[in-house]
Amino acid sequence: MTFSLVARSADGRRYGVVVASKFLAAGALVPAAAAEVGALATQAHVNLAYRPQGLALLRTGVAAADVVAGLVAAERQHRQLAVVGVSGPGASWTGPACHPWAGGRVGDGWAAQGNILAGPEVVDAMGETWQGASALPFAERLVAALRAGDAAGGDRRGRQSAGLLVVERGGGYGGTSDVVVDLRVDDHPDPVAELGRLLAVHTMLFSRPDPATLLDLSGAVADEVAALLTALGHPVGDAGPEAALVSWAGLENLEERLVPGRIDPVVLTHLRGVAPHVPAPRQGA
Repeated sequence: MTFSLVARSADGRRYGVVVASKFLAAGALVPAAAAEVGALATQAHVNLAYRPQGLALLRTGVAAADVVAGLVAAERQHRQLAVVGVSGPGASWTGPACHPWAGGRVGDGWAAQGNILAGPEVVDAMGETWQGASALPFAERLVAALRAGDAAGGDRRGRQSAGLLVVERGGGYGGTSDVVVDLRVDDHPDPVAELGRLLAVHTMLFSRPDPATLLDLSGAVADEVAALLTALGHPVGDAGPEAALVSWAGLENLEERLVPGRIDPVVLTHLRGVAPHVPAPRQGA
């Protein structure tokens, strides 16, 4: 009923799971991940106990393949499970009683698998896309792999839900959580596309700015920002535009992109997009 990919980033800092299914809220059931530990997906005849048990085994240093073997030892006929740990290849198990087509592919730091699929081309497409998209940011790379599996036929019964979970030590909101991304599309006619849209919004709002692209909040940039903020009802006082920018950005949920004395081009683009038309500030003679 499900196709998924579990993976570890090349630097070992991030772990993630992406999943889609003709099943309500698959993202609430299938994925589990812990920073500096690993990730897993439990599907087909889902056993939710695999999630805490698998992560507990990974924490003790058990290899991914041995985690899979241990978890499915008691009942393996209808189970499908994938695990990735802090090193080495991913591991995947598909029970012989899973509804066809069912199976998986594994590689260094990843595993793709599914059941009730259009055919093996679904997991092949996920694995090939994952390996070929190393230039993408980790979460976007996971969604690209899921999109490839969906385009290859996905769940042969149709579409309903999708989910994405990414963890990194201290990588969550405000640095106070390990959960970098936790997005779910529980019931939608095109859940993989909707998951991609949500990830784009999440990235815009919550990703940390790229230091190489930051602009000094001075000169013409400061003048433009002040005019835009004033048009939006956040007038700039004698101290300059920074206080007004902080006030506005908090209302727009962009506080993760604020840097003292500078402005993220992503924030400036959004500011330009939501403000009433403001003529560009005149340059000095």
